[in-house]
Amino acid sequence: MENEVKEPAPKFNYVSPDEYLAMERASKEKHEYFDGYVVAMSGASLEHNTIAGNLFTEIGYFLKGKECRLYPSDLRVSTPNRDTYIYPDASIVCGMPEMEDDKFDTLKNPVVVFEILSPSTQKNDIGYKFLWYQQIPNLKEYIMIDSRKIFVQAVRKEQNGAWRFDDITNRDSYLHTQSINFKISITEIYTDTGL
Repeated sequence: MENEVKEPAPKFNYVSPDEYLAMERASKEKHEYFDGYVVAMSGASLEHNTIAGNLFTEIGYFLKGKECRLYPSDLRVSTPNRDTYIYPDASIVCGMPEMEDDKFDTLKNPVVVFEILSPSTQKNDIGYKFLWYQQIPNLKEYIMIDSRKIFVQAVRKEQNGAWRFDDITNRDSYLHTQSINFKISITEIYTDTGL
């Protein structure tokens, strides 16, 4: 055959979940894990960090004294089969956090996950990360916020198990995080971003 490739395929060195966790806990940089693949995380832009700060200010204040807690991006989230370890930009747990082990750095039961989209992460956040997040039984909402334009996509699990997508592009609209019954204006999310 004319187009047949005669070179061997590149080797893939599978990394087990336990090997990943050992490496990650010893590393100064953060990495995510997807079914044997380890992926280095890139840094975040000023707009990304501003949006994250706005979320923490508004949601954190709202949750004060309630049974739900908002956690930052340093807390890993794992899927039940341990085939994925992801660092969401923020996650919410209602009730007691379920941790994977006695290191208390890997969460198993978020009800809401936030990802702030940037050019380097958008494709992954919208695509395969959502497929992995769907495996988490407690997860009810996956919220993606674009850091370059006014765009919020809230993906919510319905009672029949289907996921409903709601897009918000109007600055005068609100994002309703149903799991905690909290509304935040799109203007508040994007405050001080220049958008």
